[in-house]
Amino acid sequence: MIPHDPEERRALIGEYLLGLLDERDATEVRKLLEEDENAARMALDWERHFLELSDQVPAQPPSPALWARIRQTLGLHDEPNTSPLANWWNSLLTWRLTSAALAMALLVAVLMPLLRAPDIIGERYTVVLQQPGEAAQPGWVIQVSSDGTLTLDPLVADQVPDGRALQFWTLIDPTDGPRSLGLVEAGQTLRLPAEQIGAVQAGQLFELTLEPAGGSPYNRPSGPVLYIGRAVLASAN
Repeated sequence: MIPHDPEERRALIGEYLLGLLDERDATEVRKLLEEDENAARMALDWERHFLELSDQVPAQPPSPALWARIRQTLGLHDEPNTSPLANWWNSLLTWRLTSAALAMALLVAVLMPLLRAPDIIGERYTVVLQQPGEAAQPGWVIQVSSDGTLTLDPLVADQVPDGRALQFWTLIDPTDGPRSLGLVEAGQTLRLPAEQIGAVQAGQLFELTLEPAGGSPYNRPSGPVLYIGRAVLASAN
């Protein structure tokens, strides 16, 4: 039963977003979020809080199989190169990869301002969407090309319950609120044109939420966040 006390209700919504509720209680909370605007706002507050916590998760090296899939999805290929710089880069990239592969993109973001000339346009961004919480398992990878085209690639095969849908969101300024980028088919690549995405910037938030079939009934997420991450500058042409 949904509690009437605001603090107890807030705690219950937090447990729902972390996946700690059984199916019966989760169904009740899911219905509450779809029908109650204040409850949906509590859920959004929890999501931001969990994102801040996930950003503090210590780096963990991925398994060899997952690392290989991430490199393949990002279009990274091992090429023979015996130069000291190449050996240093490959070693550093391997050991500093975080559980969501964000360290890789962060290193490139730090080095690129030293390598590119001023006023060069055509920046590319990478986002690794990971599960909220301590697990922090990567599930999707976003690549924004120099022409602004966004590609969303799955790393896992999600199982979406009947009557539910994955919805894609982005957030630049919290005062403006999140903006929907449409529905996503589980396990399938999604490509969106620059006109739909708009200008992407470092730190921009992207997330996938579980919503009712057809999408959230509000102009913001109403269901739990499945994957979340921030844009990191990958390179500039």
